Amino acid sequence: MDSSISARLRAGVTTASAEATRSLAAELAATLPPDTTLALHGDMGVGKTTFVQGLARGLGVREPVTSPTFAIYNVHRGTTHTLVHLDAYRLEHERQVESLLLEEFLTNPWCLAVEWPEKIAAWLPANAWHLTLSIVDSDRHRVQLR
Repeated sequence: MDSSISARLRAGVTTASAEATRSLAAELAATLPPDTTLALHGDMGVGKTTFVQGLARGLGVREPVTSPTFAIYNVHRGTTHTLVHLDAYRLEHERQVESLLLEEFLTNPWCLAVEWPEKIAAWLPANAWHLTLSIVDSDRHRVQLR
């Protein structure tokens, strides 16, 4: 990962719009190796899907990116990487990872973005990048790499 974006995300970046959040994620995407797992932590409404939309843009995905809450996951083929967007919110227990065959997406060569990663914590690779998204106030959100 580029040291500039890495350092900024470790310190925490505050964005003032959804477009600024997307741009930040697109900037990060340009530095990602193809086998990266991003665990996106945060409450409902903090901008996790917005962040994934920016990742998709940065990876050259052309189709619209929406939350896969009811589908559980969406696969987006980009020009530089394949992005798998997994929303674990509806999973009730980690055993569902196996029954839904989701473990196939938890290994290379995907760029995997997981919303609600705490639901499948035992399945995430040890080298997953954990980003926390939060609301600062009504106009600003924060993204921080832990």
